[in-house]
Amino acid sequence: MNKLLADVIEVHGGLDRWRSVTLGEATIVTGGGLWGLKGLIQDPNPRRMTVSLHEERASLKPFGDPDWHTEFTPERIAIVGSDGSVMNERMHPRASFAGHGLDTPWDPLHRTYFNGYAMWTYLTTPFLFTMEGVRVQEVEPWAEGSRIWRVLRVEFPDAIATHSRIQDFYFADDLSLRRHDYAVDVAGGFAAAQIVDDYIEADGIRLPSKRRAYLRGPDHKPNLDVLLVSIDISDVRFT
Repeated sequence: MNKLLADVIEVHGGLDRWRSVTLGEATIVTGGGLWGLKGLIQDPNPRRMTVSLHEERASLKPFGDPDWHTEFTPERIAIVGSDGSVMNERMHPRASFAGHGLDTPWDPLHRTYFNGYAMWTYLTTPFLFTMEGVRVQEVEPWAEGSRIWRVLRVEFPDAIATHSRIQDFYFADDLSLRRHDYAVDVAGGFAAAQIVDDYIEADGIRLPSKRRAYLRGPDHKPNLDVLLVSIDISDVRFT
């Protein structure tokens, strides 16, 4: 394993602890300007996110109706009632984003897919970097003012649904994640920089509780005037 990755994983709780748990749960509150660009309304109500930790599977409740929840895997997305009835579903959902740009409207299933893969990625970072087919290398460090952040470049296999195949993760001196760069392939591939902060610990696992995603300019810096997505994470459990 890459030495930096091994140290980062240890700081975030260690592989032994991660392998001993299978399910993650968190309360999330989401905001930002992306939803309006997509023709969607985003309310400030908290929702409960559940993710499988060793396979890409996620669910959000409630969604659309107090009695509905989502079911996400890379090959299927669905909105489901509490009695198991399927309100709507889409197979091979990634294909439905073909030709999309930043302001292309999304339907509820587009949003469900985006939410599913994004939150699964966030709640399993950095441990998902050890999954089969994921390639990791340390690249040139990044100067953030007077601070130097070390950078892991991660290449994901096609089997993992996520923002883009190649993503960069920036770590401070204490090896906490501070920034996450990627292209949003499902929205025309625009460049994003996500600033992360306010670490919490849950059941022996450490993770940031605040995420703020901005447009990333050609100078590689986030445009802090354009907040696309905000995510506040609380009440986390790993079981």
